[in-house]
Amino acid sequence: MREVAVFGLGFVGLPLALSLAMRGCRVTGVDIDRHHVEATNAGVTHLREACGGVTIREILRRELEAGRFRATTDPAEGMQAGDIIITVGIPVLDGEPEPYPLTSCLEAVAAGLRPGHLVLVRSTLVPGMMRELVMPALEKSGLAAGNDFYLAYAPERIAEGRAFEEFRHMPVLVAGVNQASIERAEALLRVVTEAEIVRGSSFEVVEAAKLVENISRDVNIALVNELARFTRALGVSIFEVVRLANTHKRVHLLQPGPGVGGYCLPNALHYLRPKARQLGVTVELLETARRVNRNMPRYIADLVLRHLPVPPGRARVGVLGLAMKDYSNDARQSPALDVVAYLEHAGVEVRAFDPVVPRAFPFQVESVETALRGAHGAVILARQEGIEFYDLATFADLMDPAGPFIVDTKNVYGNPGVGYPGLRIISL
Repeated sequence: MREVAVFGLGFVGLPLALSLAMRGCRVTGVDIDRHHVEATNAGVTHLREACGGVTIREILRRELEAGRFRATTDPAEGMQAGDIIITVGIPVLDGEPEPYPLTSCLEAVAAGLRPGHLVLVRSTLVPGMMRELVMPALEKSGLAAGNDFYLAYAPERIAEGRAFEEFRHMPVLVAGVNQASIERAEALLRVVTEAEIVRGSSFEVVEAAKLVENISRDVNIALVNELARFTRALGVSIFEVVRLANTHKRVHLLQPGPGVGGYCLPNALHYLRPKARQLGVTVELLETARRVNRNMPRYIADLVLRHLPVPPGRARVGVLGLAMKDYSNDARQSPALDVVAYLEHAGVEVRAFDPVVPRAFPFQVESVETALRGAHGAVILARQEGIEFYDLATFADLMDPAGPFIVDTKNVYGNPGVGYPGLRIISL
């Protein structure tokens, strides 16, 4: 039985650890959050993932009972495994990547590193970081990468909500400090991955490729978000324009929305920018795209404010969906939170409902009814199971009768749009 340790049990680490366990590995998950570890060992997780119709909570319970998975806060326990996977991320603080969580993890791994270990990093990194930060930190153990232990990089490429499927079917990029490290990493990756494993010529090329993947989506979304202002002024639907344009076989526009959130896309530019500055390279297009997406929540809030039938200080607005994307419970860097902040700054009373985002904000309420009762307007910021968006009769009955409206940023009501007497639908 292959023994593997996964350092970091978040949105990436826990599904990856369970994917390995389901395929017969004995997996130790290591995390610094004691409460999270205790909950995980009790079979509790708030992640919204599933594999073959089986929820991640049920998978976790099964693997715990089978003895193939357990979580711990003790790095030394994880270092008893022969294969070490690091999924610890790098937060962005004030626009700059903060590597401390990763460096702290690397120190713990280095303290227990033994000859023959494989260390496989699956986090998103600043280009150059594998060679300039990760390798030196691990070699403080006194062991040499490529000689005494194997070192490789294979950034995750999953989308939240599809982790189990994409760990299995998404092609993987891999680079190593030497050929032997690549081969050792591929053997571990093959435990779960059935798709192509693509070798990069260096750490740097794979680090850059991972960022380019995320930045390309950020730029694509910025394009349609910018065009949404034009099409709105033109009096046509941006969603219909995108749908028609995408009938061209060489065009693939993404969908506009209230902004770009989560841990991956908004941070990608911030990971690339330090190396670009170091190299004296400007990235004006990327900076502009990030600014367009960052400004979308203000645009959405202004759209709501313009249609209020009363002054903002007397207005109440219902918000439906707080997650950073549709069908997610992840509110990290969610544009919905920025929309709420702008509305509250204008004096609006906000009541927000999301059935799967944990209650963590003072404006969250327990039901659609509470969010919409007496509201002068509403704004849809994320699709979620558990919100009956098409029950417009109930919406109209709950909302203030003085010109109620819904700003639909997710094209829930389609083109040309579903209506209801007395209730205006305002598309992005």
